[in-house]
Amino acid sequence: MKRSVISVLSCVLMFSAGSAKAIAPLDFPVVPPSIDAASFVLMDYASGDVLAAGNPDDRRNPASLTKLMTGYVIDRALDHKKITMDDVVTVPQEAWVAGNKSLEGSSLMFLKPGDRVSVRDLIRGIIITSGNDACVAMADYVAGSQDSFVGMMNQYVTSLGLTNTHFETVHGLDAPGQYTTSYDLAKLSRAIIGGEPEEYRMYAEKSLTYDNITQQNRNGLLWDKNLQVDGLKTGHTESAGFNIIASATQGDRRLIAVVMGGKSSKGREEQARKLLTWGFREYTSKQIFKAGQTVSDEHVWFGATPQVKVGSQSDVFISVPQADADKLKAQYVLTNPQIDAPLKKGQELGNINIVDNGKVIKTVPLVALEDVAEGGIISRAIDYVKLKI
Repeated sequence: MKRSVISVLSCVLMFSAGSAKAIAPLDFPVVPPSIDAASFVLMDYASGDVLAAGNPDDRRNPASLTKLMTGYVIDRALDHKKITMDDVVTVPQEAWVAGNKSLEGSSLMFLKPGDRVSVRDLIRGIIITSGNDACVAMADYVAGSQDSFVGMMNQYVTSLGLTNTHFETVHGLDAPGQYTTSYDLAKLSRAIIGGEPEEYRMYAEKSLTYDNITQQNRNGLLWDKNLQVDGLKTGHTESAGFNIIASATQGDRRLIAVVMGGKSSKGREEQARKLLTWGFREYTSKQIFKAGQTVSDEHVWFGATPQVKVGSQSDVFISVPQADADKLKAQYVLTNPQIDAPLKKGQELGNINIVDNGKVIKTVPLVALEDVAEGGIISRAIDYVKLKI
């Protein structure tokens, strides 16, 4: 059974857990820019929709973009009260470049064994200076060893639904079997932005001074005068090429650009800039439904009450070309036209389809917004007779 609803579209942007699937770019007649990189994704933060992509599921070496997951794991430890920002960490021997040959020639915070550094400053060292030594120190502090920490990283890979990602190191230096995709990194970035405001603010810091050594953030787009870029990170190894994830805002909107396998540090910035500029110019983000908003009241058979409110359990956003913003409609389709009690709040009853010019462009679950208990013997008998007539 298909029914139409006229949805009131608003421009309110906020984080949505995003039950709708949008791996491929939205199918609109908008020509994306030509991007000189091995893989890229442009994602709308509010909706999770992919606005443009090139080889988004190609597995590539993440290099220092790995540190996004390193930071995410640390944040989970903070959330679970296992550690605090003010904890003081004693730097272990393996975090010292002289004691760990794999760190030679890589990005460092320049820690020394026995240094006592706060968790807050070590996180800043991971984010701002891309310090591989800071990653080792925090991995040891949070999990007891790098191997255990990597195990935690891969557990969160699974829980976040990053289906083409696997980590082997805490810092992103080249390692066999370590890979991710531009699409998975966009999803991870979205989770970081939406869930960790205190850490995310660190991504916008332009420099860090530790032990009288000042280092600049390697994300050059933070200095861009035309884009409001406030994160996230860069990465580079010889096998990975030049990688960057940049997120920028324009008014209430936010976009996330991931570029992997760029030709140079300036080149990766230029490609990310092209994606962000194009996305803000060509697309807008609309809120179709709010979480818990009633789409309709549907009849319930054999229930203690005769009707149930149905709608979306989460906020529903969609990204559309500027010209199509006022053309969207919504239809909901019941899986079974006869809805029988008992019902549980959140129980799926069908789908809500977002339609543009007669074409379904996004689908989200239609759920019961309230419990409906089974009715008494007499009311159920009456409903049974009604159905038989």
